[in-house]
Amino acid sequence: MIITGGKYKGRRITAPDEKITRPTLSKVRMGVFNTLYSIMGDFEGKTFLDMFGGSGIMGLEALSRGFDKVLVFEKNPKAASIIKKNYKALNLEPILQVGDSLRLIEKVAESYDVIYLDPPYESGMYEKIFPLIKTNSIVIAEHSIPISAEYLPIKEKNYGGKRVTFFRFYS
Repeated sequence: MIITGGKYKGRRITAPDEKITRPTLSKVRMGVFNTLYSIMGDFEGKTFLDMFGGSGIMGLEALSRGFDKVLVFEKNPKAASIIKKNYKALNLEPILQVGDSLRLIEKVAESYDVIYLDPPYESGMYEKIFPLIKTNSIVIAEHSIPISAEYLPIKEKNYGGKRVTFFRFYS
């Protein structure tokens, strides 16, 4: 996989085995950050939380494009090891939490401007995570089937079989 924008644009990173994770396509990553820029403007001074890290690509895209701080959650130890290697290849030190996102989200969500959610599809995680987010953040959900949330989407984009929905959460 290749970082699609910012100061690390064009740099390759390693993806975990597809049995472990489902990498976010480059056109989806570009679309997410272009849409996010149209909503937020400049990313300087902003923070980004990637709740299901996989390869760490979304956090690396965020850092590459100017976010000041990125936290990545990843439950799978093999994927977490690859995230560390990907950050090290760019001379970056990851802020990585290895463990269950549901147990970690309430402790940290309030301090992030953007929360990116890309759990295993059809896992029912959105219904479990959304009530735990009590923050003034933009929450981005990548999904393949409609998700129900009490929050109104501010934008939705379709990329073939994938959808990306942007929500504004208010505490």
